[in-house]
Amino acid sequence: MTVNRVSTGSPFEERIGYSRAVVADGWVFVAGTTGYDYATMTMPDDVRDQCRNALGTIGKALEEAGSGLDHVVRVTYILPDGADWEPCWPIVAAAFDRARPAATMIRAGLQTPEMKIEIEVTARLP
Repeated sequence: MTVNRVSTGSPFEERIGYSRAVVADGWVFVAGTTGYDYATMTMPDDVRDQCRNALGTIGKALEEAGSGLDHVVRVTYILPDGADWEPCWPIVAAAFDRARPAATMIRAGLQTPEMKIEIEVTARLP
């Protein structure tokens, strides 16, 4: 089995010891991704901006892996505050309008208090 790994260059990947995405047997597994702007290493205050950033990072990782958001089959959303979920609906609906993946939203604490959403996906290679 050939395994390819995708990195975004995030310092967290190096420090914690993980890949942003792993490609194996026709599948792309994307790690939980938060809303950092990796160009500036800043975290926006608004959950919608964090959601957009996370999906942007995920989209780039999927493209590098040879896939894309349209090939996502499973998505998990993790939010510390359930009230932050509904403002993200239009953003995730637009991102996954073609894929329509199976989805779960979980309420749980994230690594740092400023993180308001984390998104993890599984996709197929086309």
